[in-house]
Amino acid sequence: MSLYTAKEIMKIIPHRYPFLLIDTIEELEKGSRAVGRKCVSMNEPYFQGHFPGNPVMPGVLIIEALAQTGAVAMLSADAWKGKTAYFAGIDRAKFRRKVVPGDVLTLEAKVVKCKGPMGISEAVATVDGKIVAQAQLTFAISGD
Repeated sequence: MSLYTAKEIMKIIPHRYPFLLIDTIEELEKGSRAVGRKCVSMNEPYFQGHFPGNPVMPGVLIIEALAQTGAVAMLSADAWKGKTAYFAGIDRAKFRRKVVPGDVLTLEAKVVKCKGPMGISEAVATVDGKIVAQAQLTFAISGD
């Protein structure tokens, strides 16, 4: 059973369809770590053009799904409730395998450094236990 459903995730982060890219949160350590899931469906709007006849989830959207997972971890902490987490940087992004319709992405984001409203997380996306993407994500939390 999921810890948070999409409806509960939307109470924490501002993303909505078609840009909410996580379906559930399976594990959560408020302020430091989260594990989410995204069930990749052929009905995703980006598959119309990426790529017709050979649907592949864009890598940038996998990174965004990882960032959203990290945002849930941070913004679920009492100190950051009601705030918004913004991208401040992406480093060491690597894409190892294609993600296609029918895959279930497991998204893990761990905060490795945090100073005030700025922080860095290590993020890894897997399918069936195999790494498909990873990156170091820098974030900034703001009240506006």
